[in-house]
Amino acid sequence: QVQLQESGPGQVKPSQTLSLTCTVSGDSITNRNVAWNWIRRPPGKGLEWMGIIAYDGSTYYNPSLKSRTSISRDTSKNQFSLQLSSVTPEDTAVYYCNAQWVWSYWGQGTQVTVSS
Repeated sequence: QVQLQESGPGQVKPSQTLSLTCTVSGDSITNRNVAWNWIRRPPGKGLEWMGIIAYDGSTYYNPSLKSRTSISRDTSKNQFSLQLSSVTPEDTAVYYCNAQWVWSYWGQGTQVTVSS
């Protein structure tokens, strides 16, 4: 079973960069079968896919967020990370990391509030 755990600050100020890390156990982030995703849920809204990092480190982003989003990884720690720049209060959400293949595993989610 794959386990994922998000970590990072719970509050970020407007115009700053939000940084989160997902620590993975039970599988390798270099598994070519698995897509490693960041997804968020703003309050009162549905899930929004933010981007993916594949087994080879290639990345793909939601076009609506692409200019502000970066996903990277540290294979030595089996972690992948999200950076979202120039945040506004509209970026307040619960942020999830996700592993997707024929199955889907989710982290528990972490609340990030953008506020001064």
